[in-house]
Amino acid sequence: MKAAVIQGPGNIKVEDVPDPQIHEPSDAIVAVTHAAICGSDLWAYQGTAPRKPGQRMGHEFIGVVEEVGREVAAVRPGDRVIAPFVWSDGSCEFCAVGLHTSCEQGGFWGVPGADGGQGEAVRVPFADGTLVRIPAGAHEPLDRALLTLCDVMGTGHHAAVAAGVRPGDTVAVVGDGAVGLCGVLAARRLGAERVVLMGRHPQRTALGLRFGATDIVPERGEEAIARLRELLSGKGASAVIEAVGTWESLHTAISVARPGAAVGFVGAPHGVGGKVDIRQLFDKNVSLRGGIAPVRAYIPQLLPDVLDGKLDPSPVFDLPIRLADTPIGYAAMQERHALKALIRV
Repeated sequence: MKAAVIQGPGNIKVEDVPDPQIHEPSDAIVAVTHAAICGSDLWAYQGTAPRKPGQRMGHEFIGVVEEVGREVAAVRPGDRVIAPFVWSDGSCEFCAVGLHTSCEQGGFWGVPGADGGQGEAVRVPFADGTLVRIPAGAHEPLDRALLTLCDVMGTGHHAAVAAGVRPGDTVAVVGDGAVGLCGVLAARRLGAERVVLMGRHPQRTALGLRFGATDIVPERGEEAIARLRELLSGKGASAVIEAVGTWESLHTAISVARPGAAVGFVGAPHGVGGKVDIRQLFDKNVSLRGGIAPVRAYIPQLLPDVLDGKLDPSPVFDLPIRLADTPIGYAAMQERHALKALIRV
């Protein structure tokens, strides 16, 4: 079969790789219909996150079950399914409390020895605990929105939940990438009255306004902090979503949080090190919560709203491509010509 692999920084290729096979009785084989390129995939593309030559790429995909092991009961061949960006057994003590990303037997797509989502098919370990069946009757126009539940919409929702967004809140969202934009949707879904999107890319912030942002702050650094405080009468935001992962974005998020607020951080940390000012958190009683989003726990909560048309994150996909053009998608996202690439397999 064909799959996207990385051969080095800036070097993504679509190559022939072995077809996936059932290894364990709890496995399933899923034929991928739609996949995506994530902003976090760009860290490998840039060489920031190390990868071995030939390692598979991609962790967001939906598809059709082709084959199941003898112990699989929750899905059958022919079922359309959503795959979270982490596989999990669904039965350990962490899965039981909704923390599937800490599953004792879990793992990430694309690690050495595992299939990646940007390919024609994927072996799914622990299919019963991992896959979520798409109800019959969910038609193709919904597929883009369903694909966001693999990662970006669930991650934006995790940030909003971690930040403790409540009805009537004023929320600041730091970052105008796909996760930040989904954070705007999540905050509004949870009842936020005002959402300030902190981003500087006009096409993205325009989408943020479409998703429900009420204000845009295009400045960065100390100027952005001052501008947001001016907008909010000097008090800061009652909840903050951090969706970038740099020291500057974390500093901004903590600085714009009002006393007693929480920062939900979901941007994959890079270059942060020990730079977070704990005293700043301490002095304002600001909580820092979040981390890798357990999207498997959130899919059943978000899926009904997507199916009913109440939640539509699909506009984050602005570059539709075929699997063979996956390298073009990486280059377009790296050069900021595209927000998020959708791969039709």
